[in-house]
Amino acid sequence: MDPTSLTPEVEALERNEQLVPTEERRLRPRIIRALLIALVVFLLGPYLLILIYRLDFVRPVSTLMLADLATFQGYDRRWVDFEDISPNVVRAVMMSEDGQFCNHGGVDWNQLQSVIDDAMAGEATRGASTIPMQTAKNLFLWNGRSFIRKGLELPLALALDAVWPKERVMEVYLNVAEWGPGIYGIEAAARYHFKTSAAKLSRQQAALLAVSLPNPIDRVASKPGPGLKRLAGVVDRRARASGDYITCLYD
Repeated sequence: MDPTSLTPEVEALERNEQLVPTEERRLRPRIIRALLIALVVFLLGPYLLILIYRLDFVRPVSTLMLADLATFQGYDRRWVDFEDISPNVVRAVMMSEDGQFCNHGGVDWNQLQSVIDDAMAGEATRGASTIPMQTAKNLFLWNGRSFIRKGLELPLALALDAVWPKERVMEVYLNVAEWGPGIYGIEAAARYHFKTSAAKLSRQQAALLAVSLPNPIDRVASKPGPGLKRLAGVVDRRARASGDYITCLYD
Protein backbone atom coordinates (compact mmCIF):
# COMPACT_ATOMS: atom_id res chain seq x y z
CA MET A 1 0.00 0.00 0.00
CA ASP A 2 1.33 3.44 -0.98
CA PRO A 3 1.95 5.32 2.30
CA THR A 4 1.18 8.60 0.55
CA SER A 5 -2.26 7.42 -0.50
CA LEU A 6 -5.27 8.36 1.64
CA THR A 7 -7.85 5.99 2.99
CA PRO A 8 -11.38 6.40 1.57
CA GLU A 9 -12.56 7.75 4.92
CA VAL A 10 -9.93 10.50 4.99
CA GLU A 11 -10.60 11.40 1.34
CA ALA A 12 -14.32 11.74 2.06
CA LEU A 13 -13.61 13.95 5.08
CA GLU A 14 -11.44 16.25 3.01
CA ARG A 15 -14.07 16.48 0.31
CA ASN A 16 -16.66 17.47 2.93
CA GLU A 17 -14.34 20.13 4.35
CA GLN A 18 -13.88 21.54 0.87
CA LEU A 19 -17.64 21.58 0.25
CA VAL A 20 -18.54 23.46 3.46
CA PRO A 21 -16.99 26.80 2.47
CA THR A 22 -18.54 26.43 -0.99
CA GLU A 23 -21.99 25.89 0.49
CA GLU A 24 -21.52 28.83 2.84
CA ARG A 25 -20.54 31.04 -0.08
CA ARG A 26 -23.68 29.97 -1.94
CA LEU A 27 -25.91 30.46 1.09
CA ARG A 28 -24.63 33.90 2.05
CA PRO A 29 -26.11 35.75 -0.98
CA ARG A 30 -29.46 34.08 -0.35
CA ILE A 31 -29.51 35.30 3.24
CA ILE A 32 -28.52 38.81 2.20
CA ARG A 33 -31.16 38.81 -0.55
CA ALA A 34 -33.83 37.63 1.91
CA LEU A 35 -32.87 40.35 4.39
CA LEU A 36 -32.96 43.01 1.68
CA ILE A 37 -36.40 41.85 0.54
CA ALA A 38 -37.65 41.93 4.15
CA LEU A 39 -36.27 45.46 4.56
CA VAL A 40 -37.94 46.65 1.35
CA VAL A 41 -41.26 45.15 2.43
CA PHE A 42 -40.94 46.76 5.86
CA LEU A 43 -40.17 50.18 4.39
CA LEU A 44 -42.46 50.19 1.34
CA GLY A 45 -45.26 47.85 2.45
CA PRO A 46 -47.03 50.52 4.53
CA TYR A 47 -47.26 52.83 1.51
CA LEU A 48 -49.07 50.11 -0.44
CA LEU A 49 -51.37 49.57 2.52
CA ILE A 50 -52.11 53.30 2.61
CA LEU A 51 -53.51 52.96 -0.91
CA ILE A 52 -55.55 49.90 0.07
CA TYR A 53 -56.83 51.49 3.28
CA ARG A 54 -58.12 54.43 1.25
CA LEU A 55 -61.02 52.21 0.20
CA ASP A 56 -64.01 52.93 2.44
CA PHE A 57 -64.99 49.28 2.87
CA VAL A 58 -61.56 48.31 4.24
CA ARG A 59 -61.35 48.26 8.03
CA PRO A 60 -57.70 48.47 9.08
CA VAL A 61 -56.31 47.05 12.31
CA SER A 62 -53.46 48.46 14.35
CA THR A 63 -50.15 46.84 15.25
CA LEU A 64 -51.28 46.73 18.88
CA MET A 65 -54.39 44.81 17.87
CA LEU A 66 -52.24 42.35 15.92
CA ALA A 67 -49.96 42.01 18.95
CA ASP A 68 -52.95 41.20 21.14
CA LEU A 69 -53.97 38.50 18.67
CA ALA A 70 -50.45 37.10 18.48
CA THR A 71 -50.28 36.80 22.27
CA PHE A 72 -53.78 35.25 22.45
CA GLN A 73 -55.16 38.14 24.48
CA GLY A 74 -57.80 39.17 21.98
CA TYR A 75 -59.39 42.59 21.77
CA ASP A 76 -62.70 44.39 21.42
CA ARG A 77 -63.09 46.62 18.35
CA ARG A 78 -66.41 47.42 16.63
CA TRP A 79 -65.97 49.46 13.49
CA VAL A 80 -68.27 52.43 13.10
CA ASP A 81 -68.51 54.75 10.09
CA PHE A 82 -67.66 58.42 10.47
CA GLU A 83 -71.30 59.44 10.05
CA ASP A 84 -72.23 57.29 13.05
CA ILE A 85 -69.72 58.91 15.42
CA SER A 86 -70.98 61.75 17.58
CA PRO A 87 -69.60 65.14 16.49
CA ASN A 88 -68.93 65.67 20.20
CA VAL A 89 -66.18 63.05 19.93
CA VAL A 90 -64.68 64.45 16.74
CA ARG A 91 -64.52 67.99 18.14
CA ALA A 92 -63.12 66.89 21.50
CA VAL A 93 -60.45 64.64 19.99
CA MET A 94 -59.40 67.28 17.49
CA MET A 95 -59.13 70.01 20.11
CA SER A 96 -57.25 67.71 22.47
CA GLU A 97 -54.93 65.99 20.01
CA ASP A 98 -54.52 68.15 16.91
CA GLY A 99 -56.14 71.58 16.78
CA GLN A 100 -54.67 72.31 13.32
CA PHE A 101 -55.91 69.04 11.81
CA CYS A 102 -57.79 70.78 9.00
CA ASN A 103 -54.92 73.11 8.12
CA HIS A 104 -51.78 70.97 7.89
CA GLY A 105 -50.78 68.28 5.42
CA GLY A 106 -50.13 65.52 7.92
CA VAL A 107 -47.39 67.19 9.96
CA ASP A 108 -47.67 70.43 11.93
CA TRP A 109 -44.22 71.78 11.06
CA ASN A 110 -44.50 74.85 13.29
CA GLN A 111 -45.35 72.74 16.32
CA LEU A 112 -42.63 70.24 15.46
CA GLN A 113 -40.04 72.99 15.14
CA SER A 114 -41.08 74.38 18.51
CA VAL A 115 -40.57 70.99 20.13
CA ILE A 116 -37.16 70.61 18.49
CA ASP A 117 -36.12 74.07 19.71
CA ASP A 118 -37.21 73.21 23.26
CA ALA A 119 -35.26 69.94 23.13
CA MET A 120 -32.13 71.68 21.84
CA ALA A 121 -32.42 74.20 24.69
CA GLY A 122 -32.65 71.39 27.22
CA GLU A 123 -36.23 72.20 28.13
CA ALA A 124 -39.03 69.72 28.73
CA THR A 125 -40.80 68.92 25.46
CA ARG A 126 -44.44 68.32 24.73
CA GLY A 127 -45.88 66.06 22.07
CA ALA A 128 -46.07 67.30 18.49
CA SER A 129 -47.82 64.30 16.95
CA THR A 130 -50.72 65.11 14.69
CA ILE A 131 -53.68 62.80 14.15
CA PRO A 132 -52.23 61.57 10.81
CA MET A 133 -48.92 60.86 12.57
CA GLN A 134 -50.67 58.94 15.34
CA THR A 135 -52.75 57.06 12.77
CA ALA A 136 -49.60 56.07 10.87
CA LYS A 137 -47.94 54.96 14.11
CA ASN A 138 -50.97 52.92 15.18
CA LEU A 139 -51.31 51.20 11.81
CA PHE A 140 -47.71 50.52 10.87
CA LEU A 141 -45.24 51.18 13.70
CA TRP A 142 -44.81 50.68 17.43
CA ASN A 143 -45.22 52.59 20.69
CA GLY A 144 -42.35 54.24 22.46
CA ARG A 145 -40.18 57.25 21.76
CA SER A 146 -37.30 56.87 19.32
CA PHE A 147 -35.81 58.89 16.50
CA ILE A 148 -36.04 55.84 14.22
CA ARG A 149 -39.78 55.51 14.73
CA LYS A 150 -40.32 59.25 14.31
CA GLY A 151 -38.24 59.21 11.13
CA LEU A 152 -40.46 56.48 9.70
CA GLU A 153 -43.63 58.11 10.99
CA LEU A 154 -43.24 61.52 9.33
CA PRO A 155 -43.25 60.42 5.66
CA LEU A 156 -46.02 57.92 6.37
CA ALA A 157 -48.17 60.69 7.86
CA LEU A 158 -47.53 62.93 4.84
CA ALA A 159 -48.43 60.14 2.42
CA LEU A 160 -51.49 59.14 4.40
CA ASP A 161 -52.81 62.70 4.56
CA ALA A 162 -52.13 63.22 0.85
CA VAL A 163 -54.00 60.08 -0.23
CA TRP A 164 -56.89 60.00 2.24
CA PRO A 165 -59.59 62.64 2.70
CA LYS A 166 -59.57 64.23 6.14
CA GLU A 167 -62.78 62.42 6.99
CA ARG A 168 -61.16 59.05 6.28
CA VAL A 169 -58.14 59.95 8.42
CA MET A 170 -60.38 60.81 11.37
CA GLU A 171 -62.58 57.76 10.82
CA VAL A 172 -59.65 55.33 10.82
CA TYR A 173 -57.96 57.04 13.77
CA LEU A 174 -61.08 56.85 15.92
CA ASN A 175 -61.53 53.19 14.99
CA VAL A 176 -58.00 52.05 15.88
CA ALA A 177 -57.14 54.27 18.86
CA GLU A 178 -56.66 52.44 22.16
CA TRP A 179 -58.99 53.35 25.04
CA GLY A 180 -58.13 50.68 27.57
CA PRO A 181 -56.62 47.18 27.81
CA GLY A 182 -57.85 45.42 24.67
CA ILE A 183 -60.34 48.23 23.95
CA TYR A 184 -59.89 49.72 20.48
CA GLY A 185 -62.02 52.18 18.59
CA ILE A 186 -64.61 54.66 19.71
CA GLU A 187 -67.57 52.26 19.61
CA ALA A 188 -65.95 49.72 21.92
CA ALA A 189 -64.72 52.59 24.13
CA ALA A 190 -68.19 54.13 24.41
CA ARG A 191 -69.73 50.82 25.40
CA TYR A 192 -66.90 49.85 27.76
CA HIS A 193 -66.66 53.17 29.62
CA PHE A 194 -70.17 54.64 29.41
CA LYS A 195 -72.52 51.82 28.32
CA THR A 196 -73.64 53.77 25.27
CA SER A 197 -72.83 53.99 21.56
CA ALA A 198 -70.35 56.22 19.76
CA ALA A 199 -73.29 58.07 18.22
CA LYS A 200 -74.76 58.99 21.60
CA LEU A 201 -71.71 60.16 23.54
CA SER A 202 -72.31 63.42 25.38
CA ARG A 203 -69.91 66.38 25.34
CA GLN A 204 -68.59 65.51 28.79
CA GLN A 205 -68.10 61.83 27.94
CA ALA A 206 -66.39 62.72 24.66
CA ALA A 207 -64.03 65.12 26.42
CA LEU A 208 -63.09 62.49 29.01
CA LEU A 209 -62.34 59.97 26.26
CA ALA A 210 -60.30 62.56 24.36
CA VAL A 211 -58.05 63.49 27.29
CA SER A 212 -57.48 59.83 28.16
CA LEU A 213 -55.94 59.09 24.74
CA PRO A 214 -52.30 59.89 25.60
CA ASN A 215 -52.31 57.20 28.29
CA PRO A 216 -55.54 55.17 28.22
CA ILE A 217 -54.26 52.56 30.65
CA ASP A 218 -53.65 55.00 33.51
CA ARG A 219 -56.22 57.61 32.44
CA VAL A 220 -59.54 55.82 32.74
CA ALA A 221 -62.26 57.90 31.13
CA SER A 222 -65.05 56.30 33.16
CA LYS A 223 -63.19 56.79 36.46
CA PRO A 224 -61.64 60.26 36.18
CA GLY A 225 -59.73 61.89 38.99
CA PRO A 226 -59.78 65.64 39.64
CA GLY A 227 -56.93 66.28 37.21
CA LEU A 228 -58.57 64.38 34.36
CA LYS A 229 -61.88 66.14 35.00
CA ARG A 230 -60.11 69.49 34.87
CA LEU A 231 -58.44 68.63 31.55
CA ALA A 232 -61.74 67.39 30.16
CA GLY A 233 -63.37 70.68 31.10
CA VAL A 234 -60.72 72.61 29.18
CA VAL A 235 -61.14 70.39 26.12
CA ASP A 236 -64.93 70.68 26.30
CA ARG A 237 -64.71 74.47 26.25
CA ARG A 238 -62.37 74.37 23.27
CA ALA A 239 -64.63 71.88 21.48
CA ARG A 240 -67.64 74.16 21.89
CA ALA A 241 -65.68 76.97 20.24
CA SER A 242 -64.16 74.81 17.49
CA GLY A 243 -66.38 75.90 14.60
CA ASP A 244 -63.60 77.50 12.55
CA TYR A 245 -61.26 74.55 13.13
CA ILE A 246 -63.45 71.69 11.91
CA THR A 247 -64.61 72.97 8.52
CA CYS A 248 -62.82 70.12 6.71
CA LEU A 249 -65.16 67.66 8.43
CA TYR A 250 -68.37 69.57 9.00
CA ASP A 251 -69.79 72.38 6.89
